[in-house]
Amino acid sequence: MILPKANHLSTGSDGEDRAAAYLQQQGYGILLRNYKAGRGEVDIIAEKEGILVFVEVKTRANDLFGYPEEAVNNRKQQMLLNAAEAYIFKTGWQHDIRFDIVAITMSDPPEVFHIEDAFH
Repeated sequence: MILPKANHLSTGSDGEDRAAAYLQQQGYGILLRNYKAGRGEVDIIAEKEGILVFVEVKTRANDLFGYPEEAVNNRKQQMLLNAAEAYIFKTGWQHDIRFDIVAITMSDPPEVFHIEDAFH
């Protein structure tokens, strides 16, 4: 028996799919999705013009409780940094990196807000 996903998990998964499609349309190559290292996770690891981009995707059904990007707090940033560091070490990447946020509100039509170089 297969149980249906909880609504928030389905919304998050849909948002990640939309974010990946959006990034590809913008010329990014998607290298990995849902990279886990320790307790950290990177939703999307992409590359564009020689820059490795670690992307945090935040999706909300609506903006009644704030904008999705507001959920990327200091703790979330640190977990993302730790996972990115592990990926860089594992792959030996020695070029530029960047941390982006793709915030998606599932309105009709869905809104995509891409924040490049969101934090360091």
